[in-house]
Amino acid sequence: MTHRPGTPTTAPMAVRPLTDRPERLAQAHARSLETGLRATETPDFHPLRQPALRGLVERNHSLYTHALPVMETLHAQIVDTQSMVLLTDSHGVILHSLGDNDFIEKANRVALCPGVSWAEADRGTNAIGTALVEGQPTVVHADEHFLHANRILTCSCAPIADPYGRTIGALDVSGDTRGFHKHTLALVRMSAQMIENHLFSNQFADAVRIHFHARAEFIGTLYEGLAAFAPDGTFLSANRSALFQLGQPLAELQRQPFEALFGSAFPALLQQTLRAPGECTTLTLPSGVRVIARGEFAAPRHLLPAGSLAAQAGAGAATTTRPAARPAAPVTLAALDTGDPQMAAVLRRVAKVRGRDIPILVLGKTGTGKEWLARAIHQDSPRRAAPFVALNCASLPDTLIEAELFGYEDGAFTGAKKRGSVGKIVQADGGTLFLDEIGDMPLAQQVRLMRVLQERTVAPLGSTRAIPVDLRIVCATHRNLRAMIEAGSFREDLYYRINGLVVSLPALSERTDLTELVTRILDVQREGERLPMGVSEDVLESFRRCRWPGNLRQLANVLRTAAIMAEGAAQIDLEHLPEDFLHDCEGVADAAGDAAADAAHAASDPPSSPARMEDWQTTLIAQTLSRHGGNVSAAARELGLARNTVYRYLRRSRVH
Repeated sequence: MTHRPGTPTTAPMAVRPLTDRPERLAQAHARSLETGLRATETPDFHPLRQPALRGLVERNHSLYTHALPVMETLHAQIVDTQSMVLLTDSHGVILHSLGDNDFIEKANRVALCPGVSWAEADRGTNAIGTALVEGQPTVVHADEHFLHANRILTCSCAPIADPYGRTIGALDVSGDTRGFHKHTLALVRMSAQMIENHLFSNQFADAVRIHFHARAEFIGTLYEGLAAFAPDGTFLSANRSALFQLGQPLAELQRQPFEALFGSAFPALLQQTLRAPGECTTLTLPSGVRVIARGEFAAPRHLLPAGSLAAQAGAGAATTTRPAARPAAPVTLAALDTGDPQMAAVLRRVAKVRGRDIPILVLGKTGTGKEWLARAIHQDSPRRAAPFVALNCASLPDTLIEAELFGYEDGAFTGAKKRGSVGKIVQADGGTLFLDEIGDMPLAQQVRLMRVLQERTVAPLGSTRAIPVDLRIVCATHRNLRAMIEAGSFREDLYYRINGLVVSLPALSERTDLTELVTRILDVQREGERLPMGVSEDVLESFRRCRWPGNLRQLANVLRTAAIMAEGAAQIDLEHLPEDFLHDCEGVADAAGDAAADAAHAASDPPSSPARMEDWQTTLIAQTLSRHGGNVSAAARELGLARNTVYRYLRRSRVH
């Protein structure tokens, strides 16, 4: 096919002409001599010890996790060629290797193994060190190596750049000289760009991303251009293909507005992206070349800065004329400190691991605010701009939790969506994954979750590809996990993976900040000027005598109902409280009126004085189910419980 002048070609990574290769090798050998190396000497090498190597891998965690699945794919393409795939850091120290068994022994003789530096200053001219010095893909074959000891090798290497163009490592294929293939460097270059694109997408997950190419069939492939913009239209960065198509270096692009780069107004493109996600349009590059482009913006609209171009575009794309509700203030650790000493101690402990990759396990009874704490941990961490994804492990049947958590490919099981589904783990990439009621997770899924936490990759159902993920885990449960371990219903290895820091939330009946909590909850729930601003002293007194078996969740539900019943009044009084709630408070039923209390008792026929909490819960669930005509979903919503909890009650009641 003839290339039209001005039309972008597919150029994953720039390479100097082959005619320039002898000169480059001569310069590399000259640099090797300057370091004092002698070609005939036997290289002395001392690999990093395991603790130091683990530390180096951890410091290069993002590069490592995104490169690992690509390395596995590359190794599968060159298997049985007496070669190996290597990943290094920016200084040429090998972080990880995958190789054919029949070549590993030979590789070890020349120190081609993790923890060893292959910088030019240590190994002379070689593909890894030379590619890092020159910043471009390099092949060094047999006698082209500076050290004689390395001339048994043929190596093809490509540098890897971060989303801002800085070299952070290198990908290399090294093998026996007899297995040399000219196409190997092309495979390495493509694999390196694949890693770069993964890093780019992860870095700018919440940015406005433009996918573009002169040919529509290249959108969504390795060769597409990727450009990232802030919600206000500020240029952030672009991948190699985008830089090639735009024809300008990154520093120059960062000084130009969107319209100068793509010949269109940024708000117009963003409005189309929000209105019709996935729809393509035509843009014009500075060279005059017209490209097919698709916008992508995943950030929730309520998180857009007020008055920003993105917010204006989102408003223009809205299909309803109803005024938008005021976005709720983000939950922070400081916001959760409402004066209770027990809660303050929990918050102080959590604050000490702020920004650290330490898993947190939150213990507490149902409704004590475990998810609120998890959201605050996320909001006060460096990951705040990335997604917070929550999954209640007790709210899904065993047969669905695996698909919900790990995702699935098209056709993975009967009833699967046409295009598959991204699981919660991948959705949380770069951010925080909150697993509520982790004690209800089936054993089979515990095994898979353990593997994800160890390898930092996840394979969707029906897929053999491993997707790298970078996330923080916060788990919560009201169960005794140690007792479950003894009973064999919870894995001990998973327990020690998720309990880096364990904190326990106090029950509402044990807290001393009830008045402040009522005020805060009413402030959050207030949706109009006619709703009451506070509660009466009688109501506060009744709250203090309540057992609060549903804890903060029950308090929020009671206040929500009472505020609606008191609409137009100055404050919430006893007469506005739900009748069911009055039965939980000693002596309050009489204060609200003996007749009303007697009627409520007669209608629901609860036990006069439940001897145990379980009896009370059983009675409450039965009453709520009866009131909703057996509708489990409606009863669960009113009680603030998971449907599985209500179903478990039904199963127990049938047994008894």
